[in-house]
Amino acid sequence: MRIDDIVVEDVTNIFIRKLMDWVDVRDYGALGDGTTNDAPAFLAADADADGREILVPSGVFRLTSDVTINSRIRFEGTLSMPSNRKLTLTRNFDLDTYGQAFGSELEGFKRALQSLFFFTDYVTLDLSGRRVDIIEPIDVAALAGVTSFSNRRVVRNGSLNAVAGPAWATLTNVANVANIPVGALVIGTGVGREVYVTATNIGAGTVTISQPLYAAVGTRTYTFRRFNYMLDFSGFSLLSRFELEDIEFNCLGVGSGVLLPMSGSTQRFISCTFNRPLDRGISSAGTGCQGMFVDMCQFLSNEQSVPAVDRTTIAMNVQANDTKLRNNRVVRFAHFAIMNGTGHLIHANHFFQGDNETAGVRRAGLVFTQTNVSTVVTGNYIDNCFIEWGNEHDSEPQENGEFSFGGLNIVGNVFIASDTTTAFRWIVVKPYGPGHFLSGLSISGNSFRCFGVIVDRVDMVDTSFATLDFTRSRNVRVDGNSFNNVTQWILNPVLVAHTQNTAAETWNVSAGGFVPFGGRIRMVEAVAPEGLITNAANAARYVFPYSVPGTGVTGNEAQVRWGEAVKGKALVNLRMDVPA
Repeated sequence: MRIDDIVVEDVTNIFIRKLMDWVDVRDYGALGDGTTNDAPAFLAADADADGREILVPSGVFRLTSDVTINSRIRFEGTLSMPSNRKLTLTRNFDLDTYGQAFGSELEGFKRALQSLFFFTDYVTLDLSGRRVDIIEPIDVAALAGVTSFSNRRVVRNGSLNAVAGPAWATLTNVANVANIPVGALVIGTGVGREVYVTATNIGAGTVTISQPLYAAVGTRTYTFRRFNYMLDFSGFSLLSRFELEDIEFNCLGVGSGVLLPMSGSTQRFISCTFNRPLDRGISSAGTGCQGMFVDMCQFLSNEQSVPAVDRTTIAMNVQANDTKLRNNRVVRFAHFAIMNGTGHLIHANHFFQGDNETAGVRRAGLVFTQTNVSTVVTGNYIDNCFIEWGNEHDSEPQENGEFSFGGLNIVGNVFIASDTTTAFRWIVVKPYGPGHFLSGLSISGNSFRCFGVIVDRVDMVDTSFATLDFTRSRNVRVDGNSFNNVTQWILNPVLVAHTQNTAAETWNVSAGGFVPFGGRIRMVEAVAPEGLITNAANAARYVFPYSVPGTGVTGNEAQVRWGEAVKGKALVNLRMDVPA
């Protein structure tokens, strides 16, 4: 047998192409030696894949430029990339693939998060229910390489677990402005709660802070403390519409949860858990909390066994307007929320701040830090803590013609307390300067109940700095509340059934302790005789009285003057306020 010709043909496309549904990056020149730039080979494999999966075999493949892979990809080997270069996997945008690509879930999480800010086909990074061990705070802006971003992005469905190490050390002592980091908490005399550094000017030796100081006159000493956060967004000058959904922040007493960007709006936290944050759950150093949503989240303190009066951790704070806090559960922090700004909706939360102490001292759950808040607090379970309303973020805390304490609606909440003292109060107004007054407050349909002790009353003015001017009270409504184990109820208006047994031209009618906050009577709405009004001889007299409000030592009485000496019974409606 003689062979005249041998013809060699490439039949890959006829046979092997149909049998193999993948391409190997080595067939396109990738070496996987950890030093050669294999990026061109990856891009060539992607261009030729034509629907097939790309295989990255064993080895370390160095990519020195941004790489976008539009085909499905599978990693047996790992990648090495500069920190400022991005890997975008358009068909495998998930934690598992990124974790395999970079040899660890932490690095994979960082690289996927980095890509999230540049990849437009996906708005959501799904962690697939996996746990990522975080060994150091993650500076998200530095990771992303951008400082301004306003498109919606979501990270969801996973757990971030803080692992103790030197990277979590808290900065507390600084010698000059150059050492003060943005996002540091300012502590000192005359500084309100949750005031943060938003910018520094090293040349001028100055810092910019998030809120004014209520007492900054003269020379003062300040301390700056920078907390470490698992996710730190403070490097963003603007970030809006970023969402964290169903993420468990296992802070475990190692670090804090999330530091928001310096500005931005409508960030959302949905069904997240903040477990044992060392210092803070969610912090807002600037106005990145504008319009923020916090829904169905849990905040579990790292100070469960610490007496309430000694706790330092705070679940969250707000520096801007229009936040919505709804359906959250908050357990044993110093405070649930320090709230600056206006227009907040706080609904259906359960915040519990009790302890195991006998006759324990309680602290505020909600703290409002400006006078006119335009806020609704409704349907909450306010448990062993109170609402504090002050103006500690006001550089001129005295009343200067601005809106005074108004716009707060406390409606339909359940207030309880146990194992506390008779001096405990659920609603506290704390003016930081003189001249302020109530100008729009509603306390309606709430239930107040104490266990184990009978408290004196539910309300008070904290006069540590100043008191309220009750001669200017306007638009105060207190009605429909229930009181259990509370000695003194409060009402406005106060309906008094006054009986005058001895004929007198002037009847002194007292509202007693029913006037909210120990205020004074400013108006008599009505005087309705019940039965005959008679003179000393029991002859009926048909006379029309006038009233003089605000009499008595404390101003909680009114005089009803008849023009002649009469006796009888009358229903007198007294108010501590007047219409605006």
